[in-house]
Amino acid sequence: MANLPESIWGDSLSVAGASTSTAVNAEQLASLEQWIKALQSHETRERALIVLSKMRENREHLAPLLWDSFGTIALLLQEIISVYVLLSSSALTERTSSRASHALALFQCVASHPDTRKKFLNAQVPLYLYPFLNNRNKEKSHEYLRLASLGVIGALVKSNDPEAINFLLETRIFPCCLVCMEVGTELSKTVATFIVHKILSNDEGLRYCCTFAERFFAVAHLLREMVEKVAEEPSQRLLKLIISCFFRLSENPRLVEFKDAFLILIQMCNVKVKIFILTYVGHAMD
Repeated sequence: MANLPESIWGDSLSVAGASTSTAVNAEQLASLEQWIKALQSHETRERALIVLSKMRENREHLAPLLWDSFGTIALLLQEIISVYVLLSSSALTERTSSRASHALALFQCVASHPDTRKKFLNAQVPLYLYPFLNNRNKEKSHEYLRLASLGVIGALVKSNDPEAINFLLETRIFPCCLVCMEVGTELSKTVATFIVHKILSNDEGLRYCCTFAERFFAVAHLLREMVEKVAEEPSQRLLKLIISCFFRLSENPRLVEFKDAFLILIQMCNVKVKIFILTYVGHAMD
């Protein structure tokens, strides 16, 4: 493994026109496979995690290769499980957190690929992320893990796959998302609220949230608190998702008066946020 290329593409792309498109693709695939093999070695694993995580958006073959290659998923799980013991202490360094986040980024790649998503769910891999989502520590090193884990769950719900939604509901993802919406940074709050909205957009998700009063009021109360905080530090992207969650909740037949309660919340906001809310509501009702 000492002769690993400096990038996942190797040196073949440095000379324009040196090979045909087919040959280049073959070399790219071979290089990709080589970096996956590099995960097997302790000496090259950290570097391989960094390189592969950077390429996850561009390589359609990466997810199947990660899943089908011998021992790779187990190694990635080992990377994140090794961090568990540090979650309840201040010993979690940014380097350790970043390394585990790269492993989570590869799980996001697997979760988003149609050929590996079902296998990913059947293996119940998302359950290994829940300790990071339930962590209330606000330090940057812990936030890295929270956001990377939300990225994996976000990839699952973005697919609009009913099987993925049902899996998340059965494994109680809602409380995890509420924790992230409460303690995370603005970006984590946004991703967690996006996940909640995607789940609520599914009929089973809406039914799950509104079946028990305590479950519904836990979500509604947190959304109300988030509106109040957004009023202090406006974020249009986050506010739009919060409003969308409110409107989706109001579509439950048992909550016909909920829209009136939502309109009352508008009065609690400052002028800038109030204008945005009313503008968004106007567009939503057109």
